[in-house]
Amino acid sequence: MPEDPYAERPLFGGALTMTLPLRFQDLSNVRQVPDHQEAFVDPNRDESLIIELLDLKHDVADEASAVWFLHDLAREQDAEGAMVLEQSGVLQAPGLCFRGIPAVVTTAVGQMAISKGRQGREAQNIVRVYLANLRLKEVGTDVLITAYEPIVINPLSESVSTVGAGTPVPAEQAGCMPLSEVFKLAVSSFKVTDWSLFQA
Repeated sequence: MPEDPYAERPLFGGALTMTLPLRFQDLSNVRQVPDHQEAFVDPNRDESLIIELLDLKHDVADEASAVWFLHDLAREQDAEGAMVLEQSGVLQAPGLCFRGIPAVVTTAVGQMAISKGRQGREAQNIVRVYLANLRLKEVGTDVLITAYEPIVINPLSESVSTVGAGTPVPAEQAGCMPLSEVFKLAVSSFKVTDWSLFQA
């Protein structure tokens, strides 16, 4: 396994934590991030990981929730060619218990063509998206953990300046943990240290 040092990161003022490789920088140190999100990026690989707190979608079934959010994300980002590559069944998260009720976790992996920032469709990159939905039903919250991995960088994309056009160098060759493993580490290490965050 490539050497990719990692550490526990505080989220939302330390009320939540997760473990991530150190190469992922806190985006809020660079630009404004919405209050309900935390975002981390590795600009050298154009990889990113976003944690989002949303009101629980009561009308979405547990087993379908990760796929539902993946499609929702594709709609929001005006993505083209969105497809689901795999999805998990419903997993319990015994480490995420509130009043004895464990969180329900589902994951999905998709692929879609997305433009960066305000760029148009002609600059779309093909991106693999890893998404986990942690349903904290007792506090009425859907936690989304979403990781973005570029598969093909469009020559017109602003990502070209850092990553170059075409297929990025595989993580192992670059001496770092593949994003699929970063995502698993983030989801499995996610902890709530202060449940009062959800009592707003």
